[in-house]
Amino acid sequence: MAAKRFSDHLDSNSDQQNEKRRRTGPRLATVIREVIAGNFLQNLCSALEPMIRRVVQEEVEHGLRRSARSLSRSSSLRIQAAEPSRLKLCFSDRLTLPIFTSSKIVDLEKNPLQIILLETRGDRMIQTTLPYPIKVEIVVLDGEFPRGDSETWTTEEFEKNIVRERTGKRPLLTGESHVTMRDGAVVLGDFEFTDNSSWIRCRKFRLGARVVQRSSGGVKIQEAMSEAFVVKDHRGELYKKHHPPMLDDEVWRLEKIGKDGAFHRKLAAEGILTVQDFLKVSVVEQSKLRTILGVGMSEKMWDVTLKHARDCVLGSKLYIYGGSSYTIILNPICEIVKVVVDGQTYSKQYLSSLNSGYIENMVKSAYANWNSLQEVDGQLSQTPLLTQGDMVDQYPNNNQTIARSFQQHAFFNDEATSSQHIAQAECTDHWVETPAFISTGVDSGVRYNFPDSPSDGELSPVIPFSRRI
Repeated sequence: MAAKRFSDHLDSNSDQQNEKRRRTGPRLATVIREVIAGNFLQNLCSALEPMIRRVVQEEVEHGLRRSARSLSRSSSLRIQAAEPSRLKLCFSDRLTLPIFTSSKIVDLEKNPLQIILLETRGDRMIQTTLPYPIKVEIVVLDGEFPRGDSETWTTEEFEKNIVRERTGKRPLLTGESHVTMRDGAVVLGDFEFTDNSSWIRCRKFRLGARVVQRSSGGVKIQEAMSEAFVVKDHRGELYKKHHPPMLDDEVWRLEKIGKDGAFHRKLAAEGILTVQDFLKVSVVEQSKLRTILGVGMSEKMWDVTLKHARDCVLGSKLYIYGGSSYTIILNPICEIVKVVVDGQTYSKQYLSSLNSGYIENMVKSAYANWNSLQEVDGQLSQTPLLTQGDMVDQYPNNNQTIARSFQQHAFFNDEATSSQHIAQAECTDHWVETPAFISTGVDSGVRYNFPDSPSDGELSPVIPFSRRI
């Protein structure tokens, strides 16, 4: 009995040990999972290692290149600060302004732009040359660069302020933007702006020129830069004012008169179509011209418009108009140059001795018949009427005839004045000294030329018709 219990006890202990052994031993599934995970990590590391090495290598090389550029830039800046370039590109002349898109860019003389090479020698800049050609690139710059109109800048500052075209737009400059300079100068070809300058902050551009470094032979040459300017849309050129205006310009080219505007329509309705028409009416009937323009044109606007019109270049054309006993010579805007009455010639400075009302009527008659006037060139014409002197040179010692002629046609200012001159003519053999017969100092038989009208804008009528002299 006791032996049986002992045997059962041993069997029980053995079962417990086997159970514990089964619990603590690894399961097959666990082992398989561990093997698979280990293989995956090993394969993953094997796959990632080359990629990680390549990325690290690229980043290291990139960092080294940036460090090298930074060192090179700082070294370059130190060299520039210590030794500024003695050579400099320069535009030979200023630009013609304003500049419009799709229009050729030219200088003040309407010639293509030219770039020259200058060298600093002491306190002077002189044109110089290089023994080899260099390539020059034309670029567009921000109008605010350089700050404070400085004359010095670095290459990096210049490049930073180059203006590129807007997204979706054509290049800002079209045409020949790369040229080759030889013998210290180069003429630029035709090039134009394709976009206006209103979209950048300062609303202005500059033209710049820089040397393509590969062609400079290691010599540093400072860039060229033009003045700042506005680029307007081409459609604005169609309506721009002319300075100075021309006689045959349409009248809306004058300041304060807009094309197809109210003033333009009013003038056109009265047949005043050109600047010459405007000036003729302003001389003959200025009050009528003011009435045509109406109260919408203030005194200030009128002064601006009239001053602009008077800047007009008159040229040398003269116009001859004659009546039964007189002939008058007028300039293109109906101002008197000479008057001939019964063979007596009066230049404009001596018209005050004649009856202003009669002179006014002669000019108005000439204006009304303008298309029938004889046109001559005052500089080239050999017309005797234009080459003869004043009346004193034509009638020496013939005072009584002259006095009677002027009394008959009432050319003197009034009857008393006429009698006074007759008395002076009859009582002296030296009548050339009397006020009515002062000579211009031109000898008889000598060709008489008329100077052009002044170009300083002061084209006041010789005979102001708004009042009596």
